Amino acid sequence: MNGPSPPDAANPPAVLPLRLFAVVYGGVGYLIFLATFLYAIGFIGNLVVPKSIDTGSQVSSVETVTVDLFLLGLFAVQHSIMARPGFKRWWTRRIPPHVERSTYVLASSLLLALLFWQWRPMPGRLWEVQQSAAVAALWVLFGVGWVIALISTFSIDHFDLFGLRQVYLYVIGQPYLPSPFRTPILYRIVRHPIMLGFLIAFWATPVMTWGHLLFAVVTTAYIVLGICFEERDLRRAYGGIYEEYRQQVPILVPWVGRPTRRSPTKRAAW
Repeated sequence: MNGPSPPDAANPPAVLPLRLFAVVYGGVGYLIFLATFLYAIGFIGNLVVPKSIDTGSQVSSVETVTVDLFLLGLFAVQHSIMARPGFKRWWTRRIPPHVERSTYVLASSLLLALLFWQWRPMPGRLWEVQQSAAVAALWVLFGVGWVIALISTFSIDHFDLFGLRQVYLYVIGQPYLPSPFRTPILYRIVRHPIMLGFLIAFWATPVMTWGHLLFAVVTTAYIVLGICFEERDLRRAYGGIYEEYRQQVPILVPWVGRPTRRSPTKRAAW
């Protein structure tokens, strides 16, 4: 029967105040992420939440587009730069490495909260689906998109992705090692199922307003660009094994250019 590994000599368990700070910081960062994730569902779907993508005070078109693009751009810049390996190496010389991921998650979540708060609506409608079966199907698709995004994080390492594993290993004095490169089931269908889930959720709506369209178009462009950067980082990190995986599994659209054999492994960088 295997017991826990002994603490690494170079990484002894942290003293109590540092352990407490790491646990609180990582836990609060994760809870804020969870709250913004749940709020995002209501925000984009115009469900339950007090301020959604199509509600709020209306201002001039110029101010609306300027503010909304600024908010989206601010999130995109932070989310991309802080995810790059070069920035991480620089950043972890200034903050403890075990809270680097939690800091990234916290910063992303706070900028999303700012976007929700300051978003300017453009409620004019491009289309509205009236047929009840089609409306129901779009709502189901909307929910499926969010489920795909969330399940995809658990199918790799949800707690590593959101910084909790790093904090836990620090507290018990274990060295951090990245999760192994692997391909659980969704990653055998597309290389980026988290992003696919978001795209489905952003576009599946029975009522498409100008504001929703702006959000969907800009986030889609950002996702495509972000995937390019992520793929470059993954190729550098994993070399030939990732190149083989790229040849075998489509990037976002399932079964387009489907391989004749499957790659054994995948690890997401975002």
